[in-house]
Amino acid sequence: MPRQSNVILHGMKLIMKNDVWINGYIFLRNETIIAVGKDLKDDDFPGIPRRMYRENMLAFPGFIDIHTHGGYGVDVMDGSQEVFETLGASLPSEGTTAYLATTITQEKENITRALQTGAVYYHRQREAGVAELLGFHLEGPFINVKRKGAQPEEHIISNDLDLYKAFQREADGTIRIVTYAPEMLGGLDLTAYISETGVIPSIGHSDATYGEMKTAVAAGAKHITHLYNGMRGFHHREPGVVGAAYTIDELQSEIIADGLHSSPPAVATAYRTGGFRNLFLITDSMRAKGLQDGTYDLGGQGVTVRDEKATLADGTLAGSIITMDGCVRNMRAYTDAALPELAAMVAGNQAKALGIDDRKGSIAPEKDADLVLLNEHLDVEETWCRGQLAYQSEER
Repeated sequence: MPRQSNVILHGMKLIMKNDVWINGYIFLRNETIIAVGKDLKDDDFPGIPRRMYRENMLAFPGFIDIHTHGGYGVDVMDGSQEVFETLGASLPSEGTTAYLATTITQEKENITRALQTGAVYYHRQREAGVAELLGFHLEGPFINVKRKGAQPEEHIISNDLDLYKAFQREADGTIRIVTYAPEMLGGLDLTAYISETGVIPSIGHSDATYGEMKTAVAAGAKHITHLYNGMRGFHHREPGVVGAAYTIDELQSEIIADGLHSSPPAVATAYRTGGFRNLFLITDSMRAKGLQDGTYDLGGQGVTVRDEKATLADGTLAGSIITMDGCVRNMRAYTDAALPELAAMVAGNQAKALGIDDRKGSIAPEKDADLVLLNEHLDVEETWCRGQLAYQSEER
């Protein structure tokens, strides 16, 4: 693929924060967006190479997946540099330009190895043209066995602040989100510490009541992991975790819009209740994403993938194999969300929550040149990672 450090992309629609610009242009220099506008003239920016697109093409900010265990044959828990090299090279095919590598409940030594390896990669990654590792999402082991889902029960432990601190040291400070159950012993101390240190406490695999959710939010909880899955559901006399997601303003929620983990009406309910500003599209993808049906591994457990569904032997859903662009297409179909709303749910909200919206999450000057070009069917035709063409479909 061509590696340009100075180029203008033009002719397409730009999906901005609150609007859609027709006949837009984006001037990229090295890894940064220099200028954004409409109706490029022949004498604008003389001498800069141009790349023209169809008028029905859509330029989105690069997608940010804050919950992925892997894909394309690798799993974060493999604990090897190959994991991050493969994800960096493969994720742009689905429009993802940045991500959080997500762990699973496992032996402490295995989690530590994954964090150490990822931290080394995080600090040495320099190459533009691949998806950027933003850090880690620590999912477990501090969860409630009653809501374990596909998390291995034998490795679940109580909330342990000292162990969390050890994990963060081994990760060299790169843990950005922690999924945990606040109702378990030590949950509020863990909540407060995570929040005070600038990490996002995310409630998941939790049997918390509505009252316990309010207490956790007062202590600093901000986020809910894969809404509807691995949590106490909504009941009209005990709203539980789901009810808290609907009604407590401080909470934002991940959602897997694959039609399996959450039915289309459930996804639409979350969108209508909390609004697009409170939702994060995620894949929660596992090793088999991008591969054929078969038997794969997730956290040491066998997972069967058949007809786009990944399950443990007992039928429990075990992560997903959906792509981020697939989530975008489904969200549009399930909710008829406006294009700027989709951009927020797949990039803008994530960047703001992680505190990186000064450089990612929207199309604007001085931000990273992370872009996705989608056709009218919301299929990825091109992905640019920090100013380099990282993926190009055969159709382009």
